[in-house]
Amino acid sequence: MTGDGVRHPVPTFTGDVDGTELGMTLIHEHVFVGDPELDLSLPHPEWDEDAAIERAVAGFTRLHELGVDTVVDLTVPGLGRNVERVRRVAERVPVRLVASTGYYTSDVLPHFFHLNGPGLLVDGPDPLVALFIDDISRGIAGTSIRAGMIKVASDAGGITPDVEHVFTAASIAHLETGVPITTHSHAPSRGGIEQQRMLSQLGVPLDRVVIGHSGDSTDIDYLRELADNGSFLGFDRFGMAHTGTDSDRIRMLLSMLELGYEHQLVLSHDAAFFSRITPPSWRAEHAPNWQMEHLSRHVLPELRRSGVDDDTRRLLTVENPRRALTGR
Repeated sequence: MTGDGVRHPVPTFTGDVDGTELGMTLIHEHVFVGDPELDLSLPHPEWDEDAAIERAVAGFTRLHELGVDTVVDLTVPGLGRNVERVRRVAERVPVRLVASTGYYTSDVLPHFFHLNGPGLLVDGPDPLVALFIDDISRGIAGTSIRAGMIKVASDAGGITPDVEHVFTAASIAHLETGVPITTHSHAPSRGGIEQQRMLSQLGVPLDRVVIGHSGDSTDIDYLRELADNGSFLGFDRFGMAHTGTDSDRIRMLLSMLELGYEHQLVLSHDAAFFSRITPPSWRAEHAPNWQMEHLSRHVLPELRRSGVDDDTRRLLTVENPRRALTGR
């Protein structure tokens, strides 16, 4: 771990790996998305932990048979992160799983963060900075599982004061540890540009940032501006039918390849084996392809039919995620 913007070994749930060993990588996924308070007070009728773990084990085993070697789990606080639960999956599957730190909110943080921190009612260090750096350098929630990516978010409401707090803490953590930052962005409002502006002002090199959900956009000028600013662009919602069509995503991806941005594009799904926000029954009816095998089974073959050669497909799925994660 370094503070020069480069992280060499990438931590996974089952040990550190060198970037050269990551192989085909899905850089924006989730294993389980929940809400600890709601899970206790309003249990979801479709949630069964043991069954969900078995479903994830079977799913990651199939995924490895399709050639996927590494999956980045971007479930952070705000999305029900539980690394002990995911560890039960990671220890049984051939796919390597990478944990993440950060905080998922597109508007406000819990009240705790309004009263605890520098100059606040309970004065002291910024708890978000402490959380992110501890997750990266020591381990998440008292475990030895360290984070390999930092996740932040903004949406249609833009950079609210609490979102700015998260981005600031993430920037401090990145500059101290070299761990890359990835975002949830709102493509229809060109939200990635605002994210880049803030991160750059905070001292983060934009080539160490993935602007997530860029592939939701059909505005080629917006995508070019993001890429020209130096970041990776996440075409990371394949199969997510309610946020756009795969035909549009493929069309825009091909356009960016034709324009010479092949070194800045990464692919994924933003899928999960269970999410209480959009549970399995809803996904089966409304977004049946929104699962982690979709890229291998459908999207990559379509890119091949569209003339994308083997070297470029490897760039998108192996080399670019490796560079995003390691800085090399």
